[in-house]
Amino acid sequence: MSDTHRLPRLFGTTYPVVQAGMIWCSGWRLAAAVSKAGGLGIIGSGSMYPEVLLEHIRKYKAATDRPFAVNVPMLYPDVEAHMETILAEGVPIIFTSAGNPTTWTPKLKAAGRTVVHVVSSVKFAERAEAAGVDAVVAEGFEAGGHNGREETTTMVLIPMVRKAVSIPVIAAGGIADGKAMLAAMALGADGVQIGSRFVCAEESSAHNAFKQHVVEAREGATVLTLKELAPVRLMRNPFFDQVQRAYADCASVDRLKEVLGRARAKRGMFEGDLEEGELEIGQVSGAIDRIQPAAEILEEVMAEYRSGLDRLRTLPRYD
Repeated sequence: MSDTHRLPRLFGTTYPVVQAGMIWCSGWRLAAAVSKAGGLGIIGSGSMYPEVLLEHIRKYKAATDRPFAVNVPMLYPDVEAHMETILAEGVPIIFTSAGNPTTWTPKLKAAGRTVVHVVSSVKFAERAEAAGVDAVVAEGFEAGGHNGREETTTMVLIPMVRKAVSIPVIAAGGIADGKAMLAAMALGADGVQIGSRFVCAEESSAHNAFKQHVVEAREGATVLTLKELAPVRLMRNPFFDQVQRAYADCASVDRLKEVLGRARAKRGMFEGDLEEGELEIGQVSGAIDRIQPAAEILEEVMAEYRSGLDRLRTLPRYD
């Protein structure tokens, strides 16, 4: 079992629980609600123009003085402007993803910031540690949104990453309750990152139609696809059917880009177009059954975690 206090010490939080920085879902309201409840709230900058990110950071700071982070996917075009804003506004913690951690980690560390990088394999976890990050998010195949090409599940990935690096490891992918959190900690994680369940938080900026669609989802509702562009886990809908038909026709990369078009994720997740929008969510969506306040979600997760610990103490040792 890992040191369960290592992550709260690093982030200044009560619990070792991080809210994922999901595009179109993770604005300042959700981040502030999670941080106030004792977790680490994250503003997801991947769907924001620079001026919008600045607005969200300032509104967050007006709402609470609790620690928070900004997630910066490095494949997005406004990375440099986002980093300038993050440094100028004194954001204490930065999560980077979808890129090389050596690009920004030295500059962020030189400015006294805590840096976490999202990885999907042991190889990239080792590279992130060598780049000087303070922790890694090890994200398994179950996760929603953009994902790794390796298709390594969370249960397989976490112990391998734990063995390979000495820095804190945050487990992500398929974690939506305290039982899954406890399992991840038993595998060697220092904490967990929760995305899909916080999509369905009342404070999430996702469209209510998308939230309700997630609540109604069942097992098998999502598929990892578009590996030729950037692997993404999507819910099945008419847009997804278009993607499947393109594959059946042996579509080229250019053709896949044409099918994807622009602003698909915004259309689906933020604007609520369940037919033609891109609906990004994790496999665990099949277990999410209601929309709740973020604080209530976190309270339930921690209560289930404690209950699970009590149950483990009753299991036979088999000496």
